[in-house]
Amino acid sequence: MFYEVIPEGKVEALTYDFDGSLLPGQIVLVSVGQRTVPGIIIKKVAQPVFKTKTILKVLYSEQLPAHLVKTVQFIHDYYLAPSGQAVSLILPRGVEKKRRKTEQMFGEKAKSKLELISREIMLNTAQKNALEGLQKAVGATKLLFGVTGSGKTNIYLKMASKALLEHKSTILLVPEIALTGQLVQAFRNIFKTQVIVMHSQQTEAERHLIFEMLLRSDQPRIVVGPRSALFAPLSNIGLIIIDEEHENTYFQENPPRYSAVRVASFMANTIGCPLVLGSATPKVEDFKIASEHNSVITLTQKAKKDATRPTIEIIDFKDRDNFTRNKYFANSLLSAIATNLEQGRQTLIFHNRRGSAPLTICESCGEEVLCPNCYLPLTLHADSYELICHTCDYHMKVPVVCPKCGAPGLIHKGFGTKLLEAELRKLFPKAKIRRFDADNKKGEGLDAVYTEVKSGEVDIIVGTQTIAKGLDLPKLATVGVVQADAGLSLPDYMAEERTFQLLTQVIGRVGRGHLGNAEVFIQTFRPEHPVLQFAANEDYLEFYKYMIKKRQRAGFPPFKFVMKLEITLKTEAIVLKKIRDLINQLSLNKSLLISPAQPAFHERTAKGYTWQIIVRSKSRKDLIKACAGIDKNFKITLDPPGLL
Repeated sequence: MFYEVIPEGKVEALTYDFDGSLLPGQIVLVSVGQRTVPGIIIKKVAQPVFKTKTILKVLYSEQLPAHLVKTVQFIHDYYLAPSGQAVSLILPRGVEKKRRKTEQMFGEKAKSKLELISREIMLNTAQKNALEGLQKAVGATKLLFGVTGSGKTNIYLKMASKALLEHKSTILLVPEIALTGQLVQAFRNIFKTQVIVMHSQQTEAERHLIFEMLLRSDQPRIVVGPRSALFAPLSNIGLIIIDEEHENTYFQENPPRYSAVRVASFMANTIGCPLVLGSATPKVEDFKIASEHNSVITLTQKAKKDATRPTIEIIDFKDRDNFTRNKYFANSLLSAIATNLEQGRQTLIFHNRRGSAPLTICESCGEEVLCPNCYLPLTLHADSYELICHTCDYHMKVPVVCPKCGAPGLIHKGFGTKLLEAELRKLFPKAKIRRFDADNKKGEGLDAVYTEVKSGEVDIIVGTQTIAKGLDLPKLATVGVVQADAGLSLPDYMAEERTFQLLTQVIGRVGRGHLGNAEVFIQTFRPEHPVLQFAANEDYLEFYKYMIKKRQRAGFPPFKFVMKLEITLKTEAIVLKKIRDLINQLSLNKSLLISPAQPAFHERTAKGYTWQIIVRSKSRKDLIKACAGIDKNFKITLDPPGLL
């Protein structure tokens, strides 16, 4: 018999023979060239005219769920990815290996579904109305637009409970591994051992054993994890939830490039189950599309009756009278920190830039010290006295003299979280201070010491966006945003939206009903900027109106689809020739709006020079057609275009 198989890798479907009956979705081992790789059976086919290789081994008698096989084809068609790359999203590494099974990984065997729901899930009136709205909303995809602290988690719990009682599984996606702790605990309090966590920090063996258990299980499960958890081999899914749906971590930058939100929307339609997108700051295009389909469910009431809106002060960084005690922290912010220390309350200091100083410059010749691989400014890390590249992780000791002119007197400009931590230690030597960012070593991250932070043992929390999202700290009284406008000027049509989302999230860490008055101090060089004003007022709808007008005028999503074409070659001359040839080729299609060629954000790396063009169109099909015949050196990125 002959079967169409999609092997893992940068390949398409191939035909193999096998002496036996196989079903679509079965996982097999096949030979591709000199490699032996796992693959997925797609269908039985007639004998081809060419000679075929034989399937080497059937790895599992069980089939993958039908929706996952269809998802492979969807990612291939929609994102122009090789089918074999889509297969790699579903199959864990080392799927062909024998593993030693261990019950400890999953805890005790699951009891009956009714016994698992150990306590009632309480909802207030607003939450009950929102839940009813989600159940009545037409279509698979629904947007739960709930302000921070409105209790979206309890609605998720209630919906997952209903699915479980119907003997159906739930997938709950979270933006980052660090944010799984609180949600997992909330779900395990209710559903005990039915909750399975999947994430990239698990070992290859752990991920494989979880995959195997889910593939063979006839019990409903609740799988929690970042975007990869979407591909858990659950056979009877009754609900998919994506928490903080606006987060850019749901878009995978490495091949195969895909949006987990978009793929989840396809899966929900294929399965016929609801997809709930939760956010206080939904993506502009998602909010517009959901509004047009009457599938926005609003939750504006805080979950706790005693929750109060924090007092918000916007501080002009240019007015140095506000910074007489320290050049990084306003006088009023320092006073609030001192008061919190006296009263046993916590302070959170947010700055979305790690390290000590992002620029090292020669005072004599003005030359910046750059990474030899990426040609980007190296960041000073004062604790180790090193210069580090945050793109390729290149390290070097701080030079005594300028590498170009040999003059002494290198100066360090700007500031990051390490410098802020050091300043706070000088200002408040008795305070217990913790920094959370990408420089944390294993065991130092927020997820590892969350209990210590939540209990109030930490007085001052300093960090990047890791600490801006999802935290519910009972003793947190004050939030300080050190430079709120840092991301506003990035060359990206989503820069303002990301700034608004991040500010709204960090403001939402306080005023959640644990304490009385809460304060937020927003330091900025641009105090009058409308995006900062909207965030300070926690006014998403006004921000949405402002943003949607700008998008319409400029022709960006949701009004046009966007594609980025990027090429990296050894010399700039060859790059420019290739990109000009491409522009000439695309210009034949009058439905396309083509930007001028421009250097990429990381223009020069060890691989060579990178240039890009942005192509926009009202029709996504036109963008797909435009990709036909494009030089294979071009990297194609199709932005997430919204929902089905």
